[in-house]
Amino acid sequence: MYDVVTFGEAMVRLSPPNYQRLEQTKSFDVNPGGAELNVAVGVTRFGMKSAWVSKLPKNGLGYLIRNRAQEFGVDCSHMVWSDKGRAGIYFVEFGASPRASSVLYDRAHSAISMIQPGEVDWAKVFTGSKHLHMSGITPALSASASETTAEALKAAKKAGCTVSYDLNYRKKLWTPADAKKIQEPLMENVDILITTEEDTNVVFGIKEKDYETAAEKLAKTFKFKIVAITLREDLSVLRNNWTAIAYQDGKIIRDRKYEVEIVDRVGAGDSFTAGFLYGWLKLKDVEKGVQYGNAFAALKHTIPGDFNWGTLDEVEAQLKGAGLRISR
Repeated sequence: MYDVVTFGEAMVRLSPPNYQRLEQTKSFDVNPGGAELNVAVGVTRFGMKSAWVSKLPKNGLGYLIRNRAQEFGVDCSHMVWSDKGRAGIYFVEFGASPRASSVLYDRAHSAISMIQPGEVDWAKVFTGSKHLHMSGITPALSASASETTAEALKAAKKAGCTVSYDLNYRKKLWTPADAKKIQEPLMENVDILITTEEDTNVVFGIKEKDYETAAEKLAKTFKFKIVAITLREDLSVLRNNWTAIAYQDGKIIRDRKYEVEIVDRVGAGDSFTAGFLYGWLKLKDVEKGVQYGNAFAALKHTIPGDFNWGTLDEVEAQLKGAGLRISR
């Protein structure tokens, strides 16, 4: 039924325009976003069919999130609607050197944190579907969200789906010890791990001489088919280097490094995941997955909001060495 199913929280993002501080602004730009929804939106930009599963409140903010997802063609028909809980909100304050950007979360008692095992008909969701993507944010939300995460992963494997998982550690949600305790058992049902070198060390205590060795250690420890590690180098708040590598069957796959000018970096890792899944699922090629993921992530830095409005043509133009002259 779906090329990619994702499961997780989405929130309403409020950001002051024109680099203003929260205490300074008199208005906000409003955008929905969340790791798993960002991926579901991203793969639709490549022409893939996706579904996003979550739990939202029956109010205007819940409908706003659902409606924006549907604008991209993301299937939200498996949504759990609730009379309890709320939509989480987060604030992004954009910085410029020497002031870093910052994020303030207001997500306690969200509807998704109250989700319970058995509320989603996973057998129906995964019938005819190919792949499930999740992240470490979802099990961090609550004990019941963690249990539902495990339920979803097991149901996906039972249905014959492959599974990718972005470690996505958030220190404001849980401790490294809790993240390790809860997530290590989940890895049994994960085929592809997407992470950063930092998160690998924080959650699993794996720190090696370089990220290639860390990827190999992860694959051998948890028997992953593929490990992808995204790599960001901060040159300034508004200028970064971006690339990623993947490990598969004893081989390291590398790609070019992109120097990006940052309009909005939120969601870049999710864009990498979307591009990677396109290359891996549709083109059947891990190397192309890394290439498409990197290019899509590089383009995301230039686009406001969590969602990536880049196109397949723009990604492939980057792969061919697109220049910076104005397109007329």
